[in-house]
Formats: sequence, structure tokens, C-alpha cells
Amino acid sequence: MNMDRQMLEGKVAIVTGASYGMGQTIAELFAEEGASVVLTARGQEKLDAVVEGIRAKGQNAVGVVADVCSTEDTKKVFETAVKEFGHLDILVNNAGIGEQKMIDETDDEWMMYVMNTNLGGPMRYIREALKIFLPQNDGVIINVSSVNGTRPFCGATYTSTKGALNTLTKNVAMRLVDTNIRCNAIAPGATITPAHLANKAGEQPGGDKMLQYSGHYVYFPGPECEAIDQAYACLYLASKMGKAVRGQVLQVCNGAFL
Repeated sequence: MNMDRQMLEGKVAIVTGASYGMGQTIAELFAEEGASVVLTARGQEKLDAVVEGIRAKGQNAVGVVADVCSTEDTKKVFETAVKEFGHLDILVNNAGIGEQKMIDETDDEWMMYVMNTNLGGPMRYIREALKIFLPQNDGVIINVSSVNGTRPFCGATYTSTKGALNTLTKNVAMRLVDTNIRCNAIAPGATITPAHLANKAGEQPGGDKMLQYSGHYVYFPGPECEAIDQAYACLYLASKMGKAVRGQVLQVCNGAFL
């Protein structure tokens, strides 16, 4: 293999929730590896700053302010990708809400909001991506799940959505048998991002009470991962190096959850 060649040369990727943290790092790495990247987030200011940072390096990026809960916003993201860069090859479903609310503190409004974002968002984006991927018989879908998908120590709704996202990943992979489209997920462990730091400080919705209970069952002393560790895992799945990997949930946690 010629290691000088960029791993995503000529590819076009959509990365949701890309204005900070893991999504930003994934988008920046993909751009460094030759991809033209469409970044989405709900906040204009942070999104613009990340896009400008990528462009300042001479790489291709465009930002679209969008809410993954909106079907119309979702369509706008894909239309922008095709309009700006001509095609689409990779989808990274990263946008999500972290929370620590125990089941007895979870009201219907909160439950539906988190579910609509963490599970509904990826379902909308996959559905839209397949309108492009199926006719061209090529494409990569990567869902950003969590170790909570199998070790549900955070909030009741958050952990449930991550378990569902793991199942969705496998279901979509089954749907795509006999195609050149592959669907996988990464399951990050404790990763140094703004969301994780808020979690450690007990500042996420729900505080730290659930962790006081789940801490009896789940022990994770570290070391923590960095956002780039998760981005590298996505790069592996997005590039030809992951061409034989389908329907898998790749856990990236420094072995903390062995």
C-alpha cells in the first residue's frame, strides 16, 4: 500500500454533530485524508469556525445548520452535499444527546426528545443516504454508538437509544447484503470531549445520581480515549481498509470494558 496516498481521496462525507468534540475531530481527519466534508450542527457560530479551520488548511468543507430531528433539514443536508461536491460516499451519524436521567426522573417530553435525536436522527439520515447509495451500489454508513449500548450505566433514554442504534446497525447491514454498501458502528468508551467532561462533573441532565447506582456494576478507571482515537476508528471503517467489515460495532475504549 502506498501510505503517501490519502485514504479518502476523492470521497465526499457527511458528518453530523460536527461543530465540536468527536464530530469535529472526525470531520477534520476525513478532510486531511482527502475527503470533501459536509458538516452539520444546530449552532451556526461553532459550525462556521470548524468549517473555516478546515478550509484554512486548503481542504474542502461546507457547513449546513440542521437539526437531525427534522426531515426537511435532513434532505437539505444531502441536497447540499450533491450540489457542492457532486456525489456522496460516506455518512457518519455522530449527532446525539448525552444524559443521566434515571428512569423514575424521565418524563415523556424528555424521553421523546432524546429518542428522536439519538435514534430517529440516524434512521432519517440512513434512509436519505440510501437514496444515493443504492442506485450507485456504493457507500459507507458509520453510526456513533457508545459502550452504553451494552453496558447501560448512563441515563435511561440515552442508554436505550445506543442499544437500539447497535441493533439498527446490524439490521441495515442485513438489508444491504449483496450490495457494495456497508454499515457499521463505533462504540466509544470514556472519551475526552466536552460532553464527557460535563458528565464527569455531574453537569449533564440528571446530574450524577444514576452513576452512583450503576457504579456498583460498572467500573472504568481509564485510561480515557481521545477524540482522535474515535476518528481513527471511523477512518478505518470508511476507507478500503474496512471493506470486509459489515454489521459490526467496533468498541474503542482502551480495553476499559473488557
